[in-house]
Amino acid sequence: MTQPAAEHELLLRIEELVGPALFECEAVFERELSHPSPFVTDLLSHITRFRGKRLRPILVLLSALAAGEIRSAHTIIAAVVEMIHTATLVHDDVLDDAEIRRHVATVNTRWNVETSVLLGDFLFTHAFHLAASLDSTVACRLIGASTNRVCVGELTQIRQRGNFDLSEAEYFRIIDEKTAELCAVCGELGASYADDVSPGVPEALREYGRSLGMSFQIADDLLDLTGEETETGKTLGSDLEKQKLTLPLIHYLATCPDRQRDALVRSLQEDCGKSRESLNRQLRESDSLEYSRWKAEEFAQQARRYLETIKDSPARQLLEDLTYFAVRREF
Repeated sequence: MTQPAAEHELLLRIEELVGPALFECEAVFERELSHPSPFVTDLLSHITRFRGKRLRPILVLLSALAAGEIRSAHTIIAAVVEMIHTATLVHDDVLDDAEIRRHVATVNTRWNVETSVLLGDFLFTHAFHLAASLDSTVACRLIGASTNRVCVGELTQIRQRGNFDLSEAEYFRIIDEKTAELCAVCGELGASYADDVSPGVPEALREYGRSLGMSFQIADDLLDLTGEETETGKTLGSDLEKQKLTLPLIHYLATCPDRQRDALVRSLQEDCGKSRESLNRQLRESDSLEYSRWKAEEFAQQARRYLETIKDSPARQLLEDLTYFAVRREF
């Protein structure tokens, strides 16, 4: 797929600034996961196609540069967070019964659910094994705590399936845990492992990452409702089919007339899959989509404010530019 010009230019600038470190991160990732089993090798080769723009490793490396310099520990940390993120994708596809991820079959579709669960576990254990190779235990502890929060977020979202009274505050808490938390720890670790870091910088970059992750997830939830699978390259409508409420629907249910709300809830309870087209029409006729985009932009603006305490540099500028990409991306 041809990338939008602005996004392509942004990725080129990132490549110019941290390309060698990203290349080393990829090498670390492959070395850690290399295995003599042909079946494991086949699985690992398949999931390399799930890995898209490498947002989380990029956050680690840009945060390191914004705070100081990239060190060897940063490439290891970047590989660790990418392993954890990939593991969550493999497990998410099981939870969502997804069939496509980045235009290729999911592991659960090409093989089976059991393989997906064990492959995700394989990635998680390797991630912590690799994190433990660092001289300091800081990364291992912070990543462990963040991964626990990611799991809590996913568990909470499953528990809230079918809750058509879910509030915005509860939704924000879920996406803070399941998505934004890992972005937050990327910013914090990037800064924490840099040399001679100014006081407050790791905390600022942590909260930058959290706000960016919130914006990114709201945009992703919008795509799940309104996007096209041929464009996004992944199974869409899974949130709706699993009765996992996201911001556009939460806002619509909270603002539409009671009779209309009751009819929609009945329709969603009976067959969410068939309701997607009808719901899209209702959402487009209301201001719920625009409201959700506005909230995504609000979190992006918040992320930019956290960068105000960071000294100006090409890395900081790229971190700022990522906030615009998070809101406006189309896949």
